[in-house]
Amino acid sequence: MRLGLHLNDYSHLGEPKDMGPALGRIARAAEDVGFARLSVTDHLWQISLIGEEDEPMLEAYTTLAFLAGHTSTIELQPLVTAATYRSPGLLAKMVTTLDVLSGGRAWLSIGQGWNEQEATGLGLPYDSHDGRYQRLEETVRICLQMWSDSDDPIVTEHHQLGQTLNEPRPVSRPRPRILIGGGGELRTLKLVARYADAMNVWGGEEAGQKIARLRERCEEVGRDPDEIEKTALSTFDVEGPGGVDGLLRDLRRLHDLGFTTVYGWVPDLGSEAQLEVIGSKVVPEVSSW
Repeated sequence: MRLGLHLNDYSHLGEPKDMGPALGRIARAAEDVGFARLSVTDHLWQISLIGEEDEPMLEAYTTLAFLAGHTSTIELQPLVTAATYRSPGLLAKMVTTLDVLSGGRAWLSIGQGWNEQEATGLGLPYDSHDGRYQRLEETVRICLQMWSDSDDPIVTEHHQLGQTLNEPRPVSRPRPRILIGGGGELRTLKLVARYADAMNVWGGEEAGQKIARLRERCEEVGRDPDEIEKTALSTFDVEGPGGVDGLLRDLRRLHDLGFTTVYGWVPDLGSEAQLEVIGSKVVPEVSSW
């Protein structure tokens, strides 16, 4: 099993002038202790599950580019990009640029988006539920064409690209990997079955059910579900009541359900100390599973 460190709370990094150095130290520590991936949330305001909306929030792709400069091997991704926040052609260019400058470490990790308040607050598109699903699929299709040998026009219901030119080409081969996140068992998982290299769901009680539903969606579209990496999002709280043993039990549960990568956010992460505990007591154990 692989572990990914997920960053979704910047309120413990100090004043704005201190955030860059603190993030750089955390990223280097995550790589050094054995995390395989480093992901950041793609929100513009903090969400209520984590904190107050006016707490610090950094834009995802700017942050990933900064983290790329402080690391050398760890894979980089948002978890997950809201499909409506950036036009698809620009998004493909941004992921390509991150991939080129990081030496092939970038993912396109994407979902339909759900935070209407921040989207409308900052003047970003926000459709109905059906519209966001349509935009999600269209965005993935456009990115795939941008990473193909074709620079032909592409026209969808919501987007019109006159020429899908994209130079330089990504370093990742054959293209940056695609992760689709979200809990929808019909439409989201069908998009995973059609297009994605990986799925991502919340690692709670229904996590195993999502894998079962993915297998059904793969059967419907004629794809081998074993081609798709199963990933989950959880909490890596080594200072809470369960401590390291509780975290290991939860990771074992997810492993036994069929998940091979788990991303975790570390509560109150402001230094490297908690990462060092995970690196010394958790990473060696789960890497053998």
